Amino acid sequence: MSDTPSYGFDTLQIHAGARPDPATGARQTPIYQTTAYVFRDADHAAALFNLQEVGYIYSRLTNPTVAVLQERIATLEGGVGAVCCSSGHAAQIMALFPLMGPGCNVVASTRLYGGTVTQFSQTIKRFGWSAKFVDTDDLEAVKAAIDENTRAVFCESIANPGGYVTDIRALADVADAAGIPLIVDNTSATPYLCRPIEQGATLVVHSTTKYLTGNGTVTGGCIVDSGRFDWSANDKFPSLSAPEPAYHGLKFHETFGSLAFTFHGIAIGLRDLGMTMNPQAAHYTLMGIETLSLRMQRHVENAKKVAAWLEADPRVDYVTYAGLPSSPYYDRVQKCYPKGAGALFTFAVKGGYEACVKLVNALEIFSHVANLGDARSLIIHSASTTHRQLSPAQQEAAGAGPNVVRVSIGIEDAADIIADLDQALTKATA
Repeated sequence: MSDTPSYGFDTLQIHAGARPDPATGARQTPIYQTTAYVFRDADHAAALFNLQEVGYIYSRLTNPTVAVLQERIATLEGGVGAVCCSSGHAAQIMALFPLMGPGCNVVASTRLYGGTVTQFSQTIKRFGWSAKFVDTDDLEAVKAAIDENTRAVFCESIANPGGYVTDIRALADVADAAGIPLIVDNTSATPYLCRPIEQGATLVVHSTTKYLTGNGTVTGGCIVDSGRFDWSANDKFPSLSAPEPAYHGLKFHETFGSLAFTFHGIAIGLRDLGMTMNPQAAHYTLMGIETLSLRMQRHVENAKKVAAWLEADPRVDYVTYAGLPSSPYYDRVQKCYPKGAGALFTFAVKGGYEACVKLVNALEIFSHVANLGDARSLIIHSASTTHRQLSPAQQEAAGAGPNVVRVSIGIEDAADIIADLDQALTKATA
């Protein structure tokens, strides 16, 4: 199909990037379970390796099944290209890889998934990179944190675990003024609820493991390039603007223009980091995306009902769902996330840590897993699991205190979800 703006989201989530298989006419995208691809001749092979021609060489770099997924996600996000990889964490490293160098830093939101906080505060130090964590609602603090070595601003559209929503446009303006890209993790919102590129983001990352796949079967990640950033405007991004020794002095931005970041992600990122998505994972994710809008509508509908019920329950101290009229983020949701605030949030249980543990153990419909975005309702006590590596202060800043549980509301019957929480709260606070 021709991916034109005349097609709506529901059509694109099924058709974008996919065409009947030319060899067999298969309608569903085949799983190309192959390691390598036969070259037409020696000249064809040389052209591919010199980046003079686009095609398939080796499945660490490119694969036809993965290519369809990349085109579909890029289309849904409004980007010019995308690179899929093995996980959401891989996507974050690959997004930073062309931008950073020893001594460089990223300014990151304090409201991030605990694993991301650990990755940014600890692991990236081994590359000589660093992160400065700030409250991204405080734009002056963001501006103050940016220095001559800052290469990006990083946030989540809907933050995990608290479900806080970010003013992407405001952050993008700050990043633009500093001449650096804004990277938005759009995992919790998906492009159905939020398209960060339309609000000024340069790059969008996803853990495709979550809502995009939607069925808890495979892991994956993706980086989407807006194609709008001028990588040659200054000397901050030599990987994209300066000659690349591995390709005989080729300059990615000069050669590939708006697709510079995407080509670098494949030709350098996947080539050398090897964080490849396997074709079977791409296939499962493609099937999941076909029903993304339908699932997200139900996720949001259920989350509103469950959050409102929890807020009114005397056994609950507070609920962080941004879709509630009582939330300080409610007006921002109406403006920036008009289709809803997602289905991820936390609530505090009266009785603290011990009550949270009892609640998790007493639930029947909810699954106690370290995941989100599944069709099933999921719960976890973040302070003792996903955010365990953080200090108490970091846990509180991320919205993952000891008296808090995180829920990812599924697409079951809302009345059944509420009934399960009711009986578990009774046991937890008895």
